[in-house]
Amino acid sequence: MDQKVYPMTLSGKEKLEQELEDLKVNKRKEIIERIKIARSFGDLSENSEYESAKDEQAFVEGRISSIENMIRFAEIIDDKDVAKDEVSLGRKVTFVEVPDGDEETYTIVGSAEADPLEYKISNDSPIAQAILGKKLNDVVSIQTPGGSFDVKIIKIEAADE
Repeated sequence: MDQKVYPMTLSGKEKLEQELEDLKVNKRKEIIERIKIARSFGDLSENSEYESAKDEQAFVEGRISSIENMIRFAEIIDDKDVAKDEVSLGRKVTFVEVPDGDEETYTIVGSAEADPLEYKISNDSPIAQAILGKKLNDVVSIQTPGGSFDVKIIKIEAADE
């Protein structure tokens, strides 16, 4: 069985490593303390604090396992071998919807570090799939669940610029 590879930037991997450290060192201790306090209340069958703490513990342990797996199978993206005017993982891309749309800027990252609130979109997203490999000034049709639209790529730069 092939293991899934998680493409990500070096900074994305470092961010996951920091989150993992925080979960293991701080969050686990907090939850264990909450469970200990909830147990002191007596009957566990009707103890909502205990149930809540156990649910949070299960979530945190699942997240730890997930992050460890992503880090273990991380593939660090190196866009230095890609032409400067070509869209690739790890690049920040600015485009405008044609003929007269707003300007939008996104950084293309691996799914493990995607964060739409920070304008970091997964390479698996419809927008990224449509523009990956395209060049500066290309007009691209993007198919999304909400319909399709055309964009013109007006700027491509390194993500840290």
